[in-house]
Amino acid sequence: MTDETGSEKPVLLPVTGPFEPASDALAAQKRRQRWLAGAVLGSVFAGLTAWWFTRPPEVSVLQVEPRLMEKTLSVVGRVRPEHLVDVRSPNPGQVVDVFRDDGDRVEAGDALATIRSSSERAEAEAFIARERAAKAEVNRAKLVFNRTRTLADRGVASQAALDEARAVLQVAEADLEAATAERASIAARNNEFTIRAPMAGIVLVRPIDNGQVISVETTLFQLSSVGRIELQADVDEAYADALQPGMSARAALSGSDQVFQARLHEISPRVDAATGGRLVKFVPNEAMDLPLGRSVDITIVVDVLEAGISVPRQAVLDAATQPKVYVVGREGRVQIRAVQISDWPSLNAIVESGLTGADRVVLTPAETSPSARVRERVLPPAPTQGP
Repeated sequence: MTDETGSEKPVLLPVTGPFEPASDALAAQKRRQRWLAGAVLGSVFAGLTAWWFTRPPEVSVLQVEPRLMEKTLSVVGRVRPEHLVDVRSPNPGQVVDVFRDDGDRVEAGDALATIRSSSERAEAEAFIARERAAKAEVNRAKLVFNRTRTLADRGVASQAALDEARAVLQVAEADLEAATAERASIAARNNEFTIRAPMAGIVLVRPIDNGQVISVETTLFQLSSVGRIELQADVDEAYADALQPGMSARAALSGSDQVFQARLHEISPRVDAATGGRLVKFVPNEAMDLPLGRSVDITIVVDVLEAGISVPRQAVLDAATQPKVYVVGREGRVQIRAVQISDWPSLNAIVESGLTGADRVVLTPAETSPSARVRERVLPPAPTQGP
């Protein structure tokens, strides 16, 4: 092909040989880059996966911290009056009159009830009548004796008649003494059938009703003293030996958050064979008006440890035989540590020896084993109020 000047002009023809176009080369290069990036990401993922599955397991540990600690004993008691009396009858019988009811205040000697009053009153009246008859007989015998003595002085009556009159008078006087004694006896017996208050107080319980037949074992009334109250609890004999009068205590009515202070007042020397416990009495530090019979949660402060150590009980292995714990040592290795724990009922175990403030105790020993390498998850120390 020539141009207007007659010279030849080059002609561009499409390449159809074995050469690749530029766009295909670029696509291939991108594919290689994506493959390389995928390989790198796969390697990183594989490494992370291997690290994740081969890393040491994580366990919860507690940093031991010696601190001021109270050794306490928790018991449940009840509010009781200082004096509580069950009133019973010394004689069996039937209730014929009840004079007092629940909540009544009484004074010492007040009549509370009467047992079999009608028959006893009839018997008393019979003895009173006998006494009156004996008095009348004495008066008659005195008249006869005085008249006979006058006649004997005049020489009209014989000495034998005077002696007879004197003997009749002496017999009448003896009968009067016997009748008076019998009347006093029946009066005292009748008084036993009138049940009286042995002390001033409040009637807490009146379990009897008119017409009820009672025995000497039947409680007729329960009286409480007025004034100071006590908190009474039954403490297991194994722990009661550690208690002493004067120990301080914290108390709260069951279900209430209001705490008041009390002190240990008295420990019974007798062990109840049925419960295996000893009766312990407390008195509030301040006068309080608490409902009698109300249950009370009592915490007794038995001892104060200046630098005590406690750990959760689940952290102690073989606590009943050879107590020990797992601690995390160098390089995160688990080690066995023998400890001595106090035989005392408390939420946490009180450690008497075997641990120091530098130790970190494994809280879940079942999740690891000695010599295992672990990662620590340190938990905050236990509350500072008691073990």
